[in-house]
Amino acid sequence: MTKALTLSGSIRKGSYNRVLQAHMGRQLELAGVAVTAIDLSDFDMPIFNEDLEPDHIPEAAGRLAELFRSHDIVFIATPEYNGGVPPLVVNTVAWLSRQKPSPFRHAVFGIGGVSSGKYGTIWSLSHLRESLTKIGTLVVPTLLGIGPAETAFDAAGAPVEPAITAKVGQMVHELTHFSRG
Repeated sequence: MTKALTLSGSIRKGSYNRVLQAHMGRQLELAGVAVTAIDLSDFDMPIFNEDLEPDHIPEAAGRLAELFRSHDIVFIATPEYNGGVPPLVVNTVAWLSRQKPSPFRHAVFGIGGVSSGKYGTIWSLSHLRESLTKIGTLVVPTLLGIGPAETAFDAAGAPVEPAITAKVGQMVHELTHFSRG
């Protein structure tokens, strides 16, 4: 069975990116995928610093890398900070990129995000896509940018815009089609 890992680049309570993470998990499950949802606050890692290597690599980086390696699909929901990728996501990618074998070479990745503006998360997603592809990650074509956050989801956590629902469906199709599971 194909396995997916979902995570959010926001760990704050009430995060719309956590809502997106949960929604993508439900949609992947409907497509027959076994989903593991994680919370990055369970993977404590200091700010990346090469001086910590090799003696002080956080144990959490190894655990998280193994989760990435053991799943066929990884979905990252990320907010946008000042037009870019938030520090939590940057730090996570930095630590994982140092793990051997690479945790970015097996799974196919989907990226999406929710922001207060209509286009802000697209800027963040384009930066994230560029970083991930430079380290050898296969990222599906669909970018799932959602905004404004306050009106994006209904009470059940589903997108209210039909166009966003269609994009979610397209991403699920791409993730399951390109998955190696």
